[in-house]
Amino acid sequence: MLLVAAYCRANLTLRQLAPLFGISKSAADRIVDRLGPALVLQPRKQFRKDSVLIVDGTLAPTRDHTVAEQSKNYRYATNHQRYATNHQAVIDADTRLVVAVGRPLPGNRNDCKAWELSGARAAVGRATVIADGGYRGTGLLIPHRRDPGQTELPAWKEEHNASHRQVRARAERTFARMKTWKILRDCYLKGDGVHHAMLGIARLQNLTLTG
Repeated sequence: MLLVAAYCRANLTLRQLAPLFGISKSAADRIVDRLGPALVLQPRKQFRKDSVLIVDGTLAPTRDHTVAEQSKNYRYATNHQRYATNHQAVIDADTRLVVAVGRPLPGNRNDCKAWELSGARAAVGRATVIADGGYRGTGLLIPHRRDPGQTELPAWKEEHNASHRQVRARAERTFARMKTWKILRDCYLKGDGVHHAMLGIARLQNLTLTG
């Protein structure tokens, strides 16, 4: 497990990593393939009635172009880093724990579609979920918007939006901590590898918060 954690943290190639543990490249490859999926986060099955969840999408560049598409967020990156996957992650607003991560979709999918297609929506059931304005039309709790012809929002709606932003920021900070694991900046893994990497780091993030 230490080898897998080191692989995710430093994002070294297996040829670089294997000598650090005194094993062959093929042995390191087998360890990552076998133990990587065992580390993944299991989605929470039930939520308290008063639970408030936060959903947001985050992009992870990957070398496997069969599961990714070019994203405008990485237009100035190197060619292989322009291909990214969209991951819908759901955070508990109270505990800041990651409770579910949808399956990765191509990075050019908008969050509205990714929320539904990734399985993230099904994972949370009827729990209360808040999101940013990019999830308009999904039924989630999003910020108030000005009506056509309206120059500004009423004061009470502005107050709601300010509170909404403060809560949503917890998800953004969680993503920032998860991205310190360098594998999420340029994932070499193929197939389900980027999905397992995101789920594994989500679980490690939860373990860090809970001690």
